[in-house]
Parts: sequence; structure tokens; C-alpha cells
Amino acid sequence: MTDASAATIARWLAQDALKPWQHRSWVFPRDPRFLERAGPVLDLYQRRWKGRLLHPGEYVICADEKTQIQARQPRYQTAAPSPGHGQRIEHDYDRGGALSYLAAWDVHRGRLHGRCEQQTGIVPFGRLIEQVMSTEPYANAKRVFWIVDNGSSHRGQTAVKRFEAQWPTLRLVQLPFYASWLNQIEIVFSVIQRKVLTPNDFTSLQQVVDRLDAFEHHYNQIAEPFDWAFTRSDLERLIARVAAHEPRLRLAA
Repeated sequence: MTDASAATIARWLAQDALKPWQHRSWVFPRDPRFLERAGPVLDLYQRRWKGRLLHPGEYVICADEKTQIQARQPRYQTAAPSPGHGQRIEHDYDRGGALSYLAAWDVHRGRLHGRCEQQTGIVPFGRLIEQVMSTEPYANAKRVFWIVDNGSSHRGQTAVKRFEAQWPTLRLVQLPFYASWLNQIEIVFSVIQRKVLTPNDFTSLQQVVDRLDAFEHHYNQIAEPFDWAFTRSDLERLIARVAAHEPRLRLAA
């Protein structure tokens, strides 16, 4: 027992060297060829491919799907914000369905291309590619590099052959497993989650679509390329540190 106040105890805990109540989640790279497969993506961010600078007529696109975006209508009206108080959202809600937002981010031009679909898959992702590749400057580009993760819509050599046969100037560049953190589209999705989808208070899926369309139009007026600083050299050092702690992984350097 102690007579110390809660504030005093909190101050004592904050001063402790060890804070077991705090934690961070992370994941070891699983692919022994992680650097070999992820390195080219980091090179593309620096406008390089296989040791050469990209041509002005070559573009780099990051793409993925944001799934299960729900339309939740609170059962009671949302209370508007007031001085000193944020808006209040009723906890109980009625489900209005869900959709997916497929998006492509032009890394060096800072431009977003997106579309809403009822579900993900090879065909919907193909529609996103068509939407982008059929417009300028990509329609007449020398090459367009598409960076994707290992989602089923664009996984493996089958996907590479399919999309590159349909679009001869397209190059599908697949990240290794557990490397979505290297895909710049995830930064865009984070912005969308915070600025568009939170709090989730939509009367219908159409309202979700309209909000996403309005955001895309606005974002393309103000967006700039991300100041991406993580390079292949940084990844090499990271993998070396991971291997030092987990030599059983035998990550290829």
C-alpha cells in the first residue's frame, strides 16, 4: 500500500528504464530472397532500373486494393462537434454493405487513380490497369512499372504474363511476402482511412463511393510525391541486423 497519488505513480512508471506494458508489433522477413526482390522496388523509387536511370517516358506506379470498406449507419443521429467537444458517433449501427477501393499511385508525379469495385480479383484489378494504361501519359509511355504485393489478384508469374501480354509496355514488379510496408500505395490508404473513412458514418455504399471520388479529385489537386528516403542500402543494413538476431533465417544479401 502507498499514499502516493495516481499522478505520482504514473510519473514513477514513466521514469522506469523498462516499460513492459508498452509493445511494438513487427515481423521478420520470411523470404530468403527478400533483398533480391525488394531491392529493385527501392531502386525504382530513385528512378533507377537495373543500374540505369529511368527514361523521362518511363513511369512508376504503386497499386493495391483496400478491401471491406463498410457503410455503417449509426442507429441514432451523429452529434455535431461543439466548442470543447468532438462529434459523437453512436456505437450501434446498421450495416449497409461493403466494397473495395482499388488504387494506383504515380510515385514520381504524385497522382492517384482509383476505382470502387464490389469485390477484388483478377478481373477488377485488370480494370484498374486498363483505366490507368489507357490514359496519358501512360498510353504512350516507353514503360510503366507497376509495383504490387503478393495479393491473389496479381501474384506469381501467371499474373506477370497475363498483364504484360495485354499491355506490352507494362512491367509488373512484385514485392516479396511481408513487404507491403515498401509499397507507397499503403501511405495513400493510410491517408484515406484517416481523412475519408474515419469515423465510419455513411448512409449507403453510394455515399462511400461519392466520398472517395471527391477525395481523389481534391487530392490530385494538392498531392505531391512522397519524400521517400528508405533506399536499397538501408534495406541491406536492416537485413544484416535481422540476420544477426535470427541467423536461422539465412536471408540472402
